[in-house]
Amino acid sequence: MTTIAPADAAAIGKAAAILREGGLVAFPTETVYGLGADATQAWAVARIYDAKDRPSFNPLIAHVADLEAARREAALPEPALRLAAAFWPGPLTIVAPVAPGGLVCDLARAGLPSVAVRVPAHPVAQALIAALGRPIAAPSANRSGHVSPVTAAHVAEDLLGKVDMILDGGRTAAGLESTIVSFCEDSPVLLRPGAVAREAIEKVLGAKLAAPARADVLAPGMTPSHYAPAARLRLEAHELNAGEAALDFGGRLAARATPGTLVLDLSPSGDLVEAAANLFAHLREFDARRIADVAVAHVPERGLGEAINDRLRRASAPKLD
Repeated sequence: MTTIAPADAAAIGKAAAILREGGLVAFPTETVYGLGADATQAWAVARIYDAKDRPSFNPLIAHVADLEAARREAALPEPALRLAAAFWPGPLTIVAPVAPGGLVCDLARAGLPSVAVRVPAHPVAQALIAALGRPIAAPSANRSGHVSPVTAAHVAEDLLGKVDMILDGGRTAAGLESTIVSFCEDSPVLLRPGAVAREAIEKVLGAKLAAPARADVLAPGMTPSHYAPAARLRLEAHELNAGEAALDFGGRLAARATPGTLVLDLSPSGDLVEAAANLFAHLREFDARRIADVAVAHVPERGLGEAINDRLRRASAPKLD
């Protein structure tokens, strides 16, 4: 049975007790809702994979209280420390070699010699980590391959009965997962675009981010079909075909829609931050309305547009069996 509770101090205390006992708690971060387990308990982490129907080769992010806690888990080189100073707490995940004595279990790391760490900014996430006193492994709180949740109701749609508690902290602000940067190679590598733009990271580093040298799944969100709604998405649409709904940006498709066509605009004003915040909520709305086909307007490939387009390409990819 799943308990859904407003994320007040009493509920956070109960949630920490559930995590300590190996249970699962969904909680808000500034990006999307996370499905949390004690990252030090392999069997608790196994429940995450089971609840999400998630491939075991896809590693999980360990959410920690602060930089000191992150350094206990990951061997962070000097450039990573600069990123941490600039963007933590916040929606940046850093992947680095496991630190000696790190507590994040092997299952959460998918057997890799590296670990993904993040310091979330959301006060509920911060309070929950503090109450538990350990890292929390937390992918997005949805079934694997489904659209990521930005409200407690979205979590309940996918995971009711599979999670012990949902902390309701309202709708998340960013609506887009964290950016993931790896420091496991000679140069920093962008493993996943996200809520911190590539340009901002490169400015702090003083260097360009490299692309992954191989196709291994090194971080969350790297499977080809991911964040996938039930609807078929047709990207870079300049018009609407018969029977299609529209995922618009800046009103580009609205003028071409016939009366009665469902049009959801990521940002009528063409604001990429607003578009990122609305992306998953709009995709879920299409699913809620049982829409089969969606034409997707062009979204500029700059700033957060890179992350939005990454999600849309994955969402439109052939579904994995």
